Amino acid sequence: MRLRFRFRTIPFLAMLALVTLGVMLGNWQVRRAAEKTALQARLTQRAALPPLVLDGKPLDPATAEYRRVAVTGEFVGDWPLFLDNRPLAGRTGFILLMPFRIADTGAVVLVERGWLPRDPAVHDRVPHVATPAGRTTIAGVAVLRPARVMELGAAPPLKPGAIVQNADPATFAQASGLAVLPVVVEQTSADAPAAAAGEPIRNWPAPAVDVDRHKGYAFQWYALAAMAFLFFVMTGFRSGTKQAG
Repeated sequence: MRLRFRFRTIPFLAMLALVTLGVMLGNWQVRRAAEKTALQARLTQRAALPPLVLDGKPLDPATAEYRRVAVTGEFVGDWPLFLDNRPLAGRTGFILLMPFRIADTGAVVLVERGWLPRDPAVHDRVPHVATPAGRTTIAGVAVLRPARVMELGAAPPLKPGAIVQNADPATFAQASGLAVLPVVVEQTSADAPAAAAGEPIRNWPAPAVDVDRHKGYAFQWYALAAMAFLFFVMTGFRSGTKQAG
């Protein structure tokens, strides 16, 4: 019995679509793995650098990102923001975001002071936390913006004491009229004086650098493309065999 291949248009188009999809998504996962590899190298390199002192001068955010930083000044106590939908260890809560005026300058930098629990009895009640008075020095890590969460609809305008989903230096500068540096500091140092009850929890997650996961997804997408092609070829020969019999 002679094998013959019978070309069929619809199965060919379906195979072509699956192969194209598999290759495109596989390539995308390969690029994501390369980005995460570069991110891991950047994190390692910048963790070894001495702390960057924020003095209010113009700052390149790309250079400062993930650097350990130190800044001296005082908190602007009348402009807190509470970032909503930030769970921790199974509890709902907020990230307290406050501007910090840099000493002897007119510039401010946004500081994520830490996580605070939500009052389970009153959904929109914001927690009270003491703000260090006077000049103080804080340490932390510079990021471009607080971690974002899904937000449905238009974001409400920022105002002091507001509960919001997301915020960043640019939108805060527009709302407050303050001169804001283009980075945010995830505070790691304790408040001064010594930490008291109710101080925010500072348990910042490290940036995700799960390179192996992206490589695994890439393999799966490439495998899908290969299987679609092989299935088209094998069923085409099978059809030809039946037709010849």
